Amino acid sequence: MKKVSIITVNYNHNEVTEALLKSIYLKNNYKNIEIIVVDNASADNPINKWINTYPNVTFLRSETNVGFAGGNNLGIAQAKGDYLFLVNNDTEFTEDLVEKLVSTLDSNTTIGMVSPKIRYFDNPDILQYVGFTPMNYYTARNKCIGQFEKDAGQYDHLNGKTGFVHGAAMIIRKEAISKAGLMAENFFLYYEEMDWCDRVRKAGFEIWVNTSAIIFHKESISVGKNSQLKEYYMNRNRILYIRRNANVFCRLVFYVHFSFLVVPRNIINYLKNGDKGFVTQLFRAIRWNIINSRDSHYLGYKA
Repeated sequence: MKKVSIITVNYNHNEVTEALLKSIYLKNNYKNIEIIVVDNASADNPINKWINTYPNVTFLRSETNVGFAGGNNLGIAQAKGDYLFLVNNDTEFTEDLVEKLVSTLDSNTTIGMVSPKIRYFDNPDILQYVGFTPMNYYTARNKCIGQFEKDAGQYDHLNGKTGFVHGAAMIIRKEAISKAGLMAENFFLYYEEMDWCDRVRKAGFEIWVNTSAIIFHKESISVGKNSQLKEYYMNRNRILYIRRNANVFCRLVFYVHFSFLVVPRNIINYLKNGDKGFVTQLFRAIRWNIINSRDSHYLGYKA
């Protein structure tokens, strides 16, 4: 039986993380696991309390917020598992979740990463994810399959290869990490799992979704919907992703597309919706990529 390291990152949502831990204890049936929780510089350090409440969990703390990728990388560095299951702290497990994901990785050594089907916690019949379409590197656009649809099993046949895993829940073979490297920390938030998938694929592995495995996701608890922080990183990292993963011709087409279509369209939409602050975040995102144009493969965080 392969050892599975379950890794999650907490940032200022202690009760949410505790709910995840309780769901693992209540629902998980897979015996050979370890649980690692990384606290990403929360204002109220919960670890002293948690150590007494959850003695079988490994707790790590970063004194600075190193982002989603950085926090997970800290957990990965301490993990002893053959497979590493990275889950958002705002998810809740279902029975047989880990077994089904492990079974997929066990079935084929060329499978590097797998995500389960994801449903919304508050609307448990509604899908969030059953796979991604391939990326269009000219526009940096793809589609999350099934999102917002009622789950009637209409996508269960997609069990198998997919465009990308979902960052809320992804299990990865340790061998794939050894060959592809850790997540790039300069994304800080958003797109890092897509970048990771591209590198894992280039290392010779396949990306899969298991539509029989289910996890529930409490979407956007950490950042909030339509926040300026989210808008900044979504724009910044969309550009960064293309810089890191597209060929020269695709990058040039993308820059033209982004400059003459995306930027004007976004500004119009921001102003129409009364989100003037988002305009500033858009240009801040572009400026970051210009300033950091020479170091797209840098792994550390720069604000």
